[in-house]
Parts: sequence; structure tokens; C-alpha cells
Amino acid sequence: MARAIVHMDLDTFFVSCERRTNSELNGIPLIIGGGDRGVVASCSYEARKFGVRSAMPIRMALKLCPDAKVMKGDMELYSQLSHDVTEILQEKAPVLEKASVDEFYLDITGMDKFHGSYKWTNELAQKVIKETGLPISFSLSINKTVSKIATGEGKPVGNLQIPEQGVQDFLNPLSIQKIPMVGAVTFQLLSRIGVRKIQTLAEMPAEVLQQMIGKNGLELWKKAHGIDHTPVEPYTERKSISTETTFSQDTIDLAKLRRILLGMVEKLAFQLRAEQWLTSTVTVKIRYANFDTETKQCRVAYTSADHVLTKNVIELFEKVYQRRMRLRLIGVRFSGLVRGTYQIDLFEDTQEMLSLYEAMDKMKSRYGFDAVMRCAGASFKPNTKDEILKRKK
Repeated sequence: MARAIVHMDLDTFFVSCERRTNSELNGIPLIIGGGDRGVVASCSYEARKFGVRSAMPIRMALKLCPDAKVMKGDMELYSQLSHDVTEILQEKAPVLEKASVDEFYLDITGMDKFHGSYKWTNELAQKVIKETGLPISFSLSINKTVSKIATGEGKPVGNLQIPEQGVQDFLNPLSIQKIPMVGAVTFQLLSRIGVRKIQTLAEMPAEVLQQMIGKNGLELWKKAHGIDHTPVEPYTERKSISTETTFSQDTIDLAKLRRILLGMVEKLAFQLRAEQWLTSTVTVKIRYANFDTETKQCRVAYTSADHVLTKNVIELFEKVYQRRMRLRLIGVRFSGLVRGTYQIDLFEDTQEMLSLYEAMDKMKSRYGFDAVMRCAGASFKPNTKDEILKRKK
């Protein structure tokens, strides 16, 4: 039996959330972001007509579209509305995967035995629109890759169905950039040899692609043929991430304790970004030599940035550590998690800061967490059992 996989995407999600709250924003070029040196988190279709795109510096966006209205994002609002949509989908879908704050996959294989899969999906999308006021696009096909590409082609508020026998005809005329795993570097590499359409890519021998691109060459060849066996992973919301250290000898060395806390923050913030989480609650835990345990927490604007979280962790530590007794344990926990990325979180940050985090995270992912660290936190070393990310082979 061919699989029936649905991809659903909330159209210009942040913009739609703001317009749901304020109808005066309808129909105008709108940019969600912040600060003259910040970046575009999201933009309306009216702004996209001028060439504005996500992750573009605000200054450049305003040069392209001077009449655009720029608004600072409200992650708390977006998180709540994303949660509302998730609940609607979970109530109806046999298997639901929440890929991001505004993107979902549903596995409805076999549903045609009872009623039409496309009709059911369309009714579910209409239910989301009616109950939340948010526009949503969807596509139905045989796997995640084809469904995701089709959703992009059908926007805004599209609803395509690509049957198994029509997959290759649908993919062939599209740019290879439509394939999710094709980034700027891969596109430039393939473009230099004249491969710009998926049909041309599909006609290449898989061995040649492997020689050019490496281990991802075969996977790219499969996607060009509409082959993707990736399962829809059932959605479970992660509640928190944390780490703690028990000292071999109790300590009262404040400088040492602060350095360890900085290392903990850097470790956990890296995990947040790697897994695409944002945190809204920071907790610091200490345990004195006599085993008394105390914690202190605070709410923060949704973030995954070291420099934001470090400030809050140090402030909490100074508030909770009052007895000046030796400590046997310290720990940090980030909770109140929502799906999101660094780019959609730091509305006030600069393009330079985003680039710095991106470069550091790439090195950590490739060579290990401790490949590059801030000097202040370098003394912290995760326990083997507490490792966040293993080195990529």
C-alpha cells in the first residue's frame, strides 16, 4: 500500500498571528523582526514581492521595501497559537509529527478505506482556519519530501494532491533548490555543471552524485526520484533540558562556580539551537555540603542565545547562594520550551551575532561540543553520560 503523508504549513505564521490580532495590518507589507541591525524573522507576501526574505538584514529589507511596517515579534503569542493548532491536529490525526512551530506532518495511510484522504485533510485544514483564524496550506502525497515540496508550490493557502504515478512529472520541471536538503553550496556546485532542474538531477547516475557531494549524494538522488522512506515521528513535547555537576570535593570557590555555570549555559544553549528549541524559564539549583538543596528560577523572553541566558543564570546563582557554605552540587535547567530557531528568537540581535553563533555551532557539531568554547566556561566538561551531542563521524 502506498503511504499517504500530509504536510501542513501555517502560511507566513508570525505575520498571520499579528494580523489575527490587528486587522489593520491586512494587505500591507509587513516585516516581523527588530532593530536597525537585526534580521527579518518573517514577512508578508506583500513584502516578498519586493524581494524581502527571512534572515535578511532589516536594513536591506527596508531598502527593498521602504514602505514596509516593521514589528517586533511576540514569541509568547506565536507559541500559544502554535499550541492551539497542534491540539486540533492531534485530536484528529492518527500520527502527527510537529516539525517546527508552524509545520506538521501527518501519516494517514489506509484512511481511504473509510473515506477520501484528500477530503478528510481538507476538512481538517478548514477546521484549523475556522477555530484559530490562521491560514494553512497542505499537500498530500506518498512521502514527506514530495508533500513538503508540493506545499511550497501551492502557497498561499494551497491544497495539492500528488498521486504516486504523478510524482516524477510533478518534480521534473522544478528547481533543485526545491529539494529540502539542497542548500546554497550544493546548488552552486550542481549549477556549475548545468544541473538546475530536478529532472536533470534525476537523470544523473547516483555514483556521480556521490563522488561530487559525498555520502549525501545517494540521498539527494533518491529525493530527485521522489523516494523518501522517512517515517512520520509521533509528536511529544519536550518539557525541559538540564545539566548538573557534583563536585568530588565540596567548594566555595566563587570564580570556579561561575566558570562552570557559564560552561553549562553554553552546553545547554547549543543543544537548544541544535534541536530547534527556545526556552522561557531558567532555573539554577545548588546543594550545600549538608545536603540542603535550593533552587531559584525566572521567566525570560523566548531565547536560545548563550549571552542572554548567561546573564540570567549568574543573577539567579547570586540570589540563591546566600549561606556561603561549601557546595557539593550546582545545576542549570531550561524549561517552558517551544519549537523555534535562533533567527526567529533574537529580534534585537545583529546579523554579526547570528553569524557568530552559526559558525560556532557548525564547529561544535562537526568536531564536538568542546571544539570551540568561551574561555570563561572552558573549565566545564560534561560527563560522558551527560553528553548532549556526539561527534559526527
